Amino acid sequence: MLLTATGYVFLGLAVLPFIYYLLALYSSWRMFRKKATAQGSDFTPPVSILKPVRGADPEVYENFASFCRQDYPDYEILFCVGPDDEQAIGAIEQLKRDFPARRIGLLFGSRRRAVNDKVAKLGRLVTEAQHEYLAISDSDVRVAPDYLRRVMAPLADAHVGGLTCFYGSIRDETFADRLQTMGMFSDFYAGIIVARQLDGVKFALGQTIVARKSLITGFGGYQRLENRPGDDLLTGRLISEQGYEVKLLPYTVSTVSDYRSLRELLQKRLRWIVVMRHMRPWGHLGLLLTQGLPWSIVAIAIRPTMAVALSYLGAYCVLRLAMTWSIGVWGLRRPGLLKEAVLIPVWDAVACLLWVASFLRNSVRWRGGEYYIRDGELVPATSPSTGD
Repeated sequence: MLLTATGYVFLGLAVLPFIYYLLALYSSWRMFRKKATAQGSDFTPPVSILKPVRGADPEVYENFASFCRQDYPDYEILFCVGPDDEQAIGAIEQLKRDFPARRIGLLFGSRRRAVNDKVAKLGRLVTEAQHEYLAISDSDVRVAPDYLRRVMAPLADAHVGGLTCFYGSIRDETFADRLQTMGMFSDFYAGIIVARQLDGVKFALGQTIVARKSLITGFGGYQRLENRPGDDLLTGRLISEQGYEVKLLPYTVSTVSDYRSLRELLQKRLRWIVVMRHMRPWGHLGLLLTQGLPWSIVAIAIRPTMAVALSYLGAYCVLRLAMTWSIGVWGLRRPGLLKEAVLIPVWDAVACLLWVASFLRNSVRWRGGEYYIRDGELVPATSPSTGD
């Protein structure tokens, strides 16, 4: 079977994801070759833990209580809730009774009207925080007692202005949970680690953002972000633009899934990837060249021989397994991850379909409302409630 020039071009393009996989392996080796110590450091300045809350995530009391059990000398915990968040308010009041030695503050409402109510609450929390060092996390996060010591340690360096870290599900009970976990450790974190290697850390993940209050104030505060999507990514970017380093710590916090079905998971991931298409259009387009499964299928369709099938699919399987082991098992210590290795191609197929679907969506569904993204801001397509 003779190939045209176009056929050879596509066979060449089908190799590019394998180069990306090799880069991901190299980047993960660079990141995880020096294992983080378990003790943290002696750098323990007072910290304000900030928790914007809307509704009640599953196991919300256990999540909040983990922040009350920190092996850390001086910190406060501030919550900001809406007046209708009765379950979350009840959990916080229970915390006060169960941990009387902890300084726990409860604020009601952001006192602003904004599309992104979580960020509006963060704006008030930052204003009310007593300390210069802030540890921000979502309400679905659960942490170990060494959390504050570990995440504060890098900020002993005056050149470090912010920090973020990885996260993983506390348990995988359903197919959706297992698929999400495989996607995070085999795919999403690979892209983050490669970005760190090539361009440094100019982003943050909402499950943990540690920063100096003065640097958040320095970029205009969360009021600047309250009508924008991707506030966590932007927080890291705006800190780095002030000339400070943002660290990605090889440390994992736990999360409790906030979706109840595979459909809800796919809707959540589609929302995220549509937002990324608007925030990083060229990077989003470049994701096409990181997807080894569809390109391997294209290569086999162009030249359907056993040699081509074994070469492309074999390289795909070996490299994807190696990436998942390197990041998930060796780097982030998720020992049973490869038992679910059959989900790697399932996730890759889903990720490819979501990427295609992202170009067919002009709006995102979030917090019960439909929004367009115009000039980097969320614009309501319907008329959802936008305040407390």
